[in-house]
Amino acid sequence: MTSSPTDTVRTYLRHLHASDTAGLIATFAPDGLVHSPFLGTLVASDFFGRLEKASSKSVITLIDLFTAVQADIDVVRVAAYFHYDWTLNDGRLVDFTCVDVFSFKPNSLLIQDMRIVYDTHPLREQVGDKYAPDPQRA
Repeated sequence: MTSSPTDTVRTYLRHLHASDTAGLIATFAPDGLVHSPFLGTLVASDFFGRLEKASSKSVITLIDLFTAVQADIDVVRVAAYFHYDWTLNDGRLVDFTCVDVFSFKPNSLLIQDMRIVYDTHPLREQVGDKYAPDPQRA
């Protein structure tokens, strides 16, 4: 059980590191969204289902956490700055540093919205479109 939005983000990162899809989804509100550079905006359960299919392992190294300093009565924000060593389902390793910005409704411990921020150019060269349906498996 978490006691603050920052604790929820720490829990999220532990689930991401463990490749625990159900745990990741549980940190989000039922209508929670993920804004991804690769996939656009998806409901969290759909995003993490696709991530699970594209991945075989994740190693998360937290660099720092940041909390909002701007007073906003409608949203509470926490950002996680971390290094992601991502092993794709085909065995390739992709590593990058990114920031995930989490938004919470006031007095809620569930993530309402997450924006993933990183430089996609080097990743697109390495990964291609890992989320596209595989015609061989259809």
